[in-house]
Amino acid sequence: MQVNPKIDLTFASGLRSILRQDPDVIMVGEIRDKETAEIAITAALTGHLVFSTLHTNDSFGAVTRLVDMGIEPFLVSSSILAVLAQRLIRKLCPDCREPFRPSEQELARIGLKPTDATGKISRPKGCRNCRNTGYRGRMAIQELMIMDDDIRSLVMQNADAAMLRRQCTAQGMTLLRQDGAARVLRGETSIEELLRVTQEDID
Repeated sequence: MQVNPKIDLTFASGLRSILRQDPDVIMVGEIRDKETAEIAITAALTGHLVFSTLHTNDSFGAVTRLVDMGIEPFLVSSSILAVLAQRLIRKLCPDCREPFRPSEQELARIGLKPTDATGKISRPKGCRNCRNTGYRGRMAIQELMIMDDDIRSLVMQNADAAMLRRQCTAQGMTLLRQDGAARVLRGETSIEELLRVTQEDID
């Protein structure tokens, strides 16, 4: 269902109309304002499975973004089941990628140790098939934050994204850059490409 603000068919009014039809699952293209967020969360709290998108840097930022919009922390903690953050990253061209032995400093930037390095680590070279870019195709790297009791407790305390991040990493959650680092080790992408699309801090 396409929104049309000229006739007052906004995200919020459209979502209200959809809720009157008693759906089991709702997909909201994007939560961009408080009104849409409130309706989506109300729907989630009344037994509907709601999927939506938010523009944030990582999965932890989704929680603080909703709170910044004016949603009460207890509503956020009660309604969210999980947050998946993803980035598209370019794949190395399989025809011209070349083996590469990165320095200790380069490995450290993506959270790896020299002992982690394998013979599959590669870098772009460029050929006819990839138009001399060294890359061909893209893939997603992801991080999944599951809202367990510990995370809900932090959200209720109005914790910031950094505190949520520390708690999740302590529980063993794989971050965006860590997922990307695993793909670097498999020779699927390069260190440079991973650094381009992810944030520096992986602590």
